[in-house]
Amino acid sequence: MDVVVGLVLGLGLLLAWLSCWEVPRVRRSRFAAAVRFDDRLVQAGVEGVSLAGFVAAAAGIALASAGLVWSVTGSLAVAACMGAAAAYAPFGVIAARARRRRARLRAAWPDAAETLASGIRAGLALPEALGSLGERGPEELRPAFAAFAEDYRVTGRFDPCLDALKARLADPVADRLVEAVRTARDVGGTEVGRVLRSLARFLRDDARVRGELEARQSWTVNAARLAVAAPWVLLALLATRPAGLAAFDTGAGVAVLLGGAAASLGAYRLMRALGRLPIEERVMR
Repeated sequence: MDVVVGLVLGLGLLLAWLSCWEVPRVRRSRFAAAVRFDDRLVQAGVEGVSLAGFVAAAAGIALASAGLVWSVTGSLAVAACMGAAAAYAPFGVIAARARRRRARLRAAWPDAAETLASGIRAGLALPEALGSLGERGPEELRPAFAAFAEDYRVTGRFDPCLDALKARLADPVADRLVEAVRTARDVGGTEVGRVLRSLARFLRDDARVRGELEARQSWTVNAARLAVAAPWVLLALLATRPAGLAAFDTGAGVAVLLGGAAASLGAYRLMRALGRLPIEERVMR
């Protein structure tokens, strides 16, 4: 009994002591992969879609594709393979669209930085110089900066509008440009124009070098994709023959399909890893 009383007394004293201090609220950060995928959705032009919703849509496409293939072929193993390929297809489409948009933005940012520097040198205020890119900037960037100008006209709050612009573009170059403008707004100074012109020269050189490298490796990447897709095209042709499908419903046939899928996926991922060009990460969100 004395032990119970001592435990209760100690617990009460502990709770009384904890009540005297404010417990810091821990903010749970999202997984880095989820954050990167959200950026990829924005870069691909897909807005208003969460990661969970996109995964659910991909799962629905996979189930529908597997059901369709199974109803046509009657082979559960082939249907499972096609369903897995259909599940990956939306992610591949998003990655391809984001990659193409990054290439277009890479070519547009030098002109945007120089246009912004020219506007600042001409005496425009920083919000006006940024908003002018919605009319005179590169075509690919005009909608985002036009939306910034509209937000600033409505709210008149510069920092939240800059944060919205960064989220709307989801691009590391945009982060650097926005933070340079924010710093110039907060602390003043006359170096922002020189910084923007230096950034434009650096971006133009980087885009030229990256374009040459991508042109040289494009034939290798396309050949690797063709080599990965060829066995599965052959499987689709075999699916038109019921006698050929029966072999894949056996244990050995399932093992062949699993081994082929693992080899194709591993070889494709290895090719992408070896030939991947460095992609700048967003560090100033």
